[in-house]
Order: sequence, then C-alpha cells, then structure tokens
Amino acid sequence: MKVLVIDSDGSSLDFCLRAKEAGHDVRLFVCTKKGGEARCVGEGWIHRIDNWRGSMPWADLIFLTGNDRYMSELEPFRKKGFPIFSPGVQGARLEIDRAFGQKLLKMAGVPCIPYTEFNEYDDAMKFVAKSGKRYVSKTLGDEEDKSLSYVSKSPEDMIFMLDRWKRLGKNIGRFMLQEFVPGVEIGVSGWFGPGGWSEYKNENFEHKKLMNGDKGVNTGEMGTVMKYVKDSKLFKDALEPVTDYLHSIDYVGDIDMNCMVDSKGTAWPLEFTCRPGWPAFRIMQACHKGDPVQWMVDLINGENTLKVNSDVAIGVVMAQPDFPYSNATGKEVTGIPVFGMDDVPRNSISPADMMMGKVASMKNGRITQVEMPVTCGDYVIVCTGTGATVSKAKEAAYKIVDKISFPNSPMYRTDIGDRLEKQLPLLQKHGYATEFVF
Repeated sequence: MKVLVIDSDGSSLDFCLRAKEAGHDVRLFVCTKKGGEARCVGEGWIHRIDNWRGSMPWADLIFLTGNDRYMSELEPFRKKGFPIFSPGVQGARLEIDRAFGQKLLKMAGVPCIPYTEFNEYDDAMKFVAKSGKRYVSKTLGDEEDKSLSYVSKSPEDMIFMLDRWKRLGKNIGRFMLQEFVPGVEIGVSGWFGPGGWSEYKNENFEHKKLMNGDKGVNTGEMGTVMKYVKDSKLFKDALEPVTDYLHSIDYVGDIDMNCMVDSKGTAWPLEFTCRPGWPAFRIMQACHKGDPVQWMVDLINGENTLKVNSDVAIGVVMAQPDFPYSNATGKEVTGIPVFGMDDVPRNSISPADMMMGKVASMKNGRITQVEMPVTCGDYVIVCTGTGATVSKAKEAAYKIVDKISFPNSPMYRTDIGDRLEKQLPLLQKHGYATEFVF
C-alpha cells in the first residue's frame, strides 16, 4: 500500500521503517520546529517529501502523528472520505481544551475532579489563598508550555509558582487549577473507528520524571509499562461512556484517558490524549501482530482487525543531553552514531530522533567514513522488552538497553516498572489492572 505520513513532532520514524520493511511504499513529511529549524528525522532512511498536499490523492493511508498542526487544513479531506487516520478537529479538542474534555465527561456521567478556570495569575493566587487547598495547574489551549503544568506540594507552593510565572512574563492564557487527588496513576486507551472500539484495550503506567524514583523534572516520558487486555474496568469507567460522542464526530485512532485511582477505588479522569502517544505507540508495536499498516486501513473502514499478544511490555527511553529541555542547536545533537542496533531483535527497538549519516571509523587499520544510523535530536531511541510479568518484561527491556550505546552520555532510567510492585495490589483490590502480574 501507499502510505503518507504527516509528522508534526518528529515521532514517526519507527512506524515508517516498519511499514517500509513490510513492503509498503512510504512518503514522509516532517514539519519544521516551531522556531523554523528543520527536523532531519529519517533522512537517508525514508523517502521524505517537502509538501504533503500533492501526495494526498496518491495515498491508501494518511497517518497524522499529532493533533495540532495541519488538523484544520485536513478536515475538508476527511469530509471527502480520504483515508485519514486521525481524530479530526473535534477529537483533538478533547485533549487540547482540557476544560471541554472534562465537561464532556461530566455530561457522560463520569465523576470529575473539581477545577476552576482562570485568565489572570492574580485571580488564581487569591483563589488558592482563600481555599487553602493543594492544586494542579494545567494550560487550556493548543500552544501548551509543559513547564506551566505543575503539581503543587502545598497552597504556598502553588502561589509561589503562579507568582514566578507572572514575574517571568509567561503568557499562560486560559488555564485551570484542579484540586489535587492522591492515589495511583494509571491510563487506559483504545483504538476507535466507525466500527467502534477494538476488542483490545491498553492499560498503561507512565513514568514522566527524568530520574529514578520519580525525581527530577517532568519529561514527555522516560518509559512506560503497558499491557493489552480484553476486559478493563478502567475502560468501562473512564472511556466507554464517551462512545456515542466519538461516533458523532467520526473519531479515528487511539484515545487514552489518564486517571488517578484513590484509596476508595474511585477512578478520577485527569486528561485525554487524542493521538498515538509517545513512547506508547512505539512500545505498542512490540505487541502488534501482522502487517503494521493493514489494520489501520481497516479501522478507517469500520473493521477491527488488530491482533496483539497479551504480554506485558516495557519501553525505556534513551536520550542524550540536553534532554528534556531541547535547547541545544541541531548541530550539537546531530551526527552521534548509535551502536548495537544490529545486535538486537528489530521488534525491540524504536528509532526516534535518528537519521542515516556518515561517521569516522576504522577499517583495516585505516580511518574511513562509514554510513550508519546517527542521532538528529535528543530523544534518541526506545528499547522495549516483553514478558508474562512486569519483572520479566523489565529484564528483557534492559537487556536491550545494555546493547545500545552512543558516545554522547546516554540518559535513561533504570527503574521503569519497579513502583508497580506496591501499586498493583492497591489497584487490584478495587478491580483495576487485574491482568497484570508483577
């Protein structure tokens, strides 16, 4: 089949490679960064194009990695029946406009954590001072600055951060303060199309902090534990109630709900993710059976043909400085050779910010230039292991990590999955994550 990938965030390389390896004809469009700097993802590896519009009539599958850029421009194509694998404008709104997502959940009868919307820092600080409660701040809009999403430790902590952002001139726009609820964080996702939900639901545990023990700054994610299941109480509580709405907007693709399960067993929905998550989608590939493209085309056409294995899968992100800040120039993070990829099973690695390039090496005692995979960003590769239990999946994942190396100070956590030893019993006594074994 002919596959057009419109990549708004540089996250599609692994899918493109898998599609190409399966015999499909792949064209990749990668948009520039918001500052205008070009992304080199996939250069020399995948057929890249400069303009996606001319390839629209050519494609049997049009896959969008994100839900922000180009979404509105593609909406007329969706209405004309082009085979577009994406949630559409209304689907993306569930994630981008968190308040809208929360209102939809309430209308569907799902209990939600109380929140208040603000436009001004001063109003928010007065509100926190009066209530004396602990809050989580979240932006409301499509120009999200993740540094403005913050889980406070106390009312004083929240007031300080709001005042700091004000003094730094951070233009937060609309934002919400949501009451803090302690508990165990767990997510559930499902693939959805005209034929409804896929029979498999994906339960997952994100590890967002940079360092072991969930210390340090937030990142996109440093690793995830996941498992495809057929019966999920969390899905029934948090996602199934919005089924009719998803049908009404012709939603296609992955939709994830991150939740906090409190000590009484109530699952409080935190936020939607309405796109293939990263590294989630990369880790899922290790669980998918068969052709990586056909089931996506089928989903668009109302058929649920995805087949998966039932193992636990753990993905570990390997990055390089200055991740997660990404302030380094392209030259500083580009051209670093990545070794060991040929020494591990293909299904266990997901190249990310990578391309093909030439590096200095030695052959027969002489210095020469060798073409091989090199970095082109700070989010380098995801290593995945699977197993019947969390412990076995972790062991398999880190065996892969140990075989991958690159000269520029690899960064990764060594404890992905460990916290589930304590968290799984807390969830399972309330009927959640029952198919996981540590």
